Amino acid sequence: MDRFPPLNEQMDRIRKGAEEIIPEAELEKKIERSLKEQRPLRIKLGADPSRPDLHIGHAVVLGKMREFQDLGHTAVLIIGDFTAMIGDPTGRSKTRPALTLEETKDHARSYFEQAGIILSREHLEIRYNSEWLDAMKFRDVINLSAYYTVARMLERDDFSKRFAHGIPISVHEMLYPLAQAYDSVAVASDIELGGTDQKFNLLVGRDIQREYGQSPQVILTMPILEGLGGKEKMSKSLDNYIAITESPEEMYGKILSISDGMILRYFTLVTDLLPDQIEAKRRAMEAGENPRDIKHELAWELVRRYHGADEADEAKAHFRKVFVHKDIPDEIPEYRISEDEVFINKLMTESGLCRSGGEAKRLIGQGGVYLNGKRILSHNRALRVHDGDILKVGKRKFLRIRKAEA
Repeated sequence: MDRFPPLNEQMDRIRKGAEEIIPEAELEKKIERSLKEQRPLRIKLGADPSRPDLHIGHAVVLGKMREFQDLGHTAVLIIGDFTAMIGDPTGRSKTRPALTLEETKDHARSYFEQAGIILSREHLEIRYNSEWLDAMKFRDVINLSAYYTVARMLERDDFSKRFAHGIPISVHEMLYPLAQAYDSVAVASDIELGGTDQKFNLLVGRDIQREYGQSPQVILTMPILEGLGGKEKMSKSLDNYIAITESPEEMYGKILSISDGMILRYFTLVTDLLPDQIEAKRRAMEAGENPRDIKHELAWELVRRYHGADEADEAKAHFRKVFVHKDIPDEIPEYRISEDEVFINKLMTESGLCRSGGEAKRLIGQGGVYLNGKRILSHNRALRVHDGDILKVGKRKFLRIRKAEA
């Protein structure tokens, strides 16, 4: 019995959400050969350990890797502990600060713990590229560099812009795409995944594999996911993200805040629903079903993917209780104070409801903060508080105030 699905089924799954497959005909040939030989393809993904905290935007490409695993292929996750010391120049207007090898290994451990939420432990290889890059001699580096020209390297958009504006480009930055490309040689990659911003690096990998006598990898790029506002890419710095370690209730509630126009895109990129299931959602909305109800289905699917069906059911029930029936959750965090009067913005910051005083003032100014159901109108006036008072911030954050015993 074959261990792999037929070609058409594999291609349908692989195409879902993909931005580009280069070249697609070559991918079909690789899959046909895999079916004939009953041999799994090797699917490479390079992980940048300089960003240890993952959100569902990062998970788009990890989810595609999981799909390849589910099709029976081998995922090769490369932790770029060595290349992180160079720093990926992609999208950079200036040289990126380098990390030490020890820093990259610490970040890598955190990265893998989170990536393991998405990837299966079966059909998975984890490699650190210091394994081969740190062992290279200077002669090897010269030989590798000889396979690529400066002119071709300057075709890269961020390099060409910096060169045109006289902004320095360090020679070691030009080694980054070559080092990443050599990773493909070291693990004999059949397919490499990456975001659309990684297209140049992935194409260099094809060229370098060919120079080392290997069959060049097919590259598959995934879109960059927009954040909750629907305009800018998902980013922690823009506070428009959903962390993959977010609580079920937070994850569920945040999904409900996206625009109706983003529903199908999120279904495609951040859930494991099949294309025909997503098409059914599109037809339902076109037939007049309320997008709000479809958004609840999206929220449930996302929570199920990261926390399980039971947690998704509980998150849905929590939402209905708190936001539909306007109830207060049974269990909310408590914060103990000794004062009789407090500035609410200070309380929000000290209790951890907000990350800064500026954020607290902004939320109060927007009318999103309530004490015992009454909206707080100013941060400039201290308010009397009592034991058991309930502070609500935004739609999903609650705090019960406790008075410290004298």
